[in-house]
Amino acid sequence: MRCSPLHLWCISVVVFLSVTRTLAADPYVFFDWTVSYLTASPLGTRQQVIGINGQFPGPILNVTTNWNVVMNVKNNLDEPLLLTWNGIQQRKNSWQDGVLGTNCPIPAGWNWTYEFQVKDQIGSFFYFPSTNFQRASGGYGRIIVNNRDIIPVPFARPDGDVTLFISDWYTKSHKKLRKDVEGKNGLGPPDGIVINGFGPFPYTRELAKNAIPFGIINVEPGKTYRFRVHNSGIATSLNFRIQNHNLLLVETEGSYTVQQNYTNMDIHVGQSFSFLVTMDQSGSNDYYIVASPRFVTSVKASGVAILRYSSSQGPALGPLPDPPVELDTFFSMNQARSIRLNLSAGAARPNPQGSFKYGQITVTDVYVIVNRPPEMIEGRLRATLNGISYIPPSTPLKLAQQYNISGVYKLDFPKRPMNRHPRVDTSVINGTFKGFVEIIFQNSDTTVKSYHLDGYAFFVVGMDFGLWTENSRSTYNKGDAVARSTTQVYPGAWTAILVSLDNAGMWNLRIDNLASWYLGQEVYLSVVNPEIDMDSSENSVPGNSIYCGRLSPLQKDQAQRVKFSGSPRSIFVTSRAFLLALFAILVSSLAR
Repeated sequence: MRCSPLHLWCISVVVFLSVTRTLAADPYVFFDWTVSYLTASPLGTRQQVIGINGQFPGPILNVTTNWNVVMNVKNNLDEPLLLTWNGIQQRKNSWQDGVLGTNCPIPAGWNWTYEFQVKDQIGSFFYFPSTNFQRASGGYGRIIVNNRDIIPVPFARPDGDVTLFISDWYTKSHKKLRKDVEGKNGLGPPDGIVINGFGPFPYTRELAKNAIPFGIINVEPGKTYRFRVHNSGIATSLNFRIQNHNLLLVETEGSYTVQQNYTNMDIHVGQSFSFLVTMDQSGSNDYYIVASPRFVTSVKASGVAILRYSSSQGPALGPLPDPPVELDTFFSMNQARSIRLNLSAGAARPNPQGSFKYGQITVTDVYVIVNRPPEMIEGRLRATLNGISYIPPSTPLKLAQQYNISGVYKLDFPKRPMNRHPRVDTSVINGTFKGFVEIIFQNSDTTVKSYHLDGYAFFVVGMDFGLWTENSRSTYNKGDAVARSTTQVYPGAWTAILVSLDNAGMWNLRIDNLASWYLGQEVYLSVVNPEIDMDSSENSVPGNSIYCGRLSPLQKDQAQRVKFSGSPRSIFVTSRAFLLALFAILVSSLAR
């Protein structure tokens, strides 16, 4: 049968529109990362660290709002691995969250491909390994989610972008540390503080003897730089400051803030901040960049890097810039309360951040979650939330939910502490889709705890010392509380958050201090959408899922699995090329 020219032209138009849609869709970016052991000397002692593609810290994941990430991860460690993307909300896609409640770990020698969209997000985040205490050996790296061009940023474009990972550091391996935590030894104080994997500049004679490599940040006089600072450590709150320079806070964990100058900032485990820093000094010498431990007396050495102007003629002068009073939690809490949301700025969307009137929404559920110090439960050292120490089942919760496997978990996490003996269990919060939940974290331990919630940004509406009561709500900030995914809770104090459960999935709520997390201070929040529709239902189980536990019979051998990063790239490119070639043939036929 012969096609008429008109018919052929219609086909050409359809093909052309298909090509146009393909080219105009949210971009895909492809990465191949190999996670392996490296040898490094962060504090002068050669030790094994975890790197990615030979880098420690790992490579940058630099994307823009709504981009799709296809990340092929090869596990060259000698034990299972998962990477989690701290602060990336994985909208409708908890399958990609990279924690044991959603994913079977990647076995040693295997690869697995994460595929997710950074939907409706901007800001500064980081990734890290979430299992087996591996974060203590590194494996972390930066995530930058840029604004789309159509969304104005609420400050002038900086002249440069600098990322700093500040972290407590242990010279023991993560394997030895987790044995210490499982026993009664505990972590103990860190051996030092590192910045971007480097030890301190020798600001004392004692440090000068060790000849430890230190970090240098090179800058130009008069320029303004965006400093993205992450506490990637495992236990210690750190105070960050730059000698003789102000820190203009502009963003934290995906929220633009009211722009205020600080001389220093307490950054707690798992938290991320962005500052604008202007090089407004004479620049005739170097300046100290400092990260010093907070609320502990056993760690004397600070992490120190060097800020070096191109005009510098000599080393940094004088003592390190003064920190706040070491044990002053009141100063720290007041500083935290001063961080507020920029209501007029847009973020990932054109509408202002303040257009969501969280203070006017009726709360549908209230949880008071109390953490206690570690204690012996059933003959093992464990730590609890509301009297329950979470134990990961061999079958991830999300897979058990997907395949209707009973007995893996219970939807019975208590809304308040129960008057009963602590126990080890797999208890899950039964969340209501599109509910609006108030959660109060009450810290009954003696150290600062960082609580993190995957899948969401929550509003930090209040914090104070003492026990939370119903009357505490009168102190809540219901207008411009900052939205973030990690918040600190001071010892003997409480922090209250509000969160809209608009993201269906299985989401991890944990204490980010690694020993606490490892000993059971976590819980999962199950949010099921009862309606099936294209806009709000969850993504289906990935075709490349790894199966374990009671679903192990479904697992194919790794040799039969697709080389993931190659396939999406070739499929995307090939399909586009095919359409373009077909269009060219049709147009050529018309011309004849």
